[in-house]
Amino acid sequence: MSANGTGAATLRYTLMRLGVFVGCFLALWGLVYAGVLPRGLGDSNLLWVLLLSIVVSAPLSFVLLRKQRDAMSEQIVTKVDKAKGRLEAARSQEDAA
Repeated sequence: MSANGTGAATLRYTLMRLGVFVGCFLALWGLVYAGVLPRGLGDSNLLWVLLLSIVVSAPLSFVLLRKQRDAMSEQIVTKVDKAKGRLEAARSQEDAA
């Protein structure tokens, strides 16, 4: 991330996505601890809650973080377009030489 703020949308989306996952993990851990959801087999309880958290947080993030994902996408498209422009300028300089 440079000083002018590029990468801010990506960082914001990533942190919010992680927050949704942690929130799901804590909620599901509480439900398993309370006995509402079944425990994993043997010592696999942590793995069970982690996998269930991934499955639950993915669609939630898809719906809840749509604006942030679109902003990140626009930022990436802008960077790719700038890189393509620089590459094309370098190619045209090469061809002229």
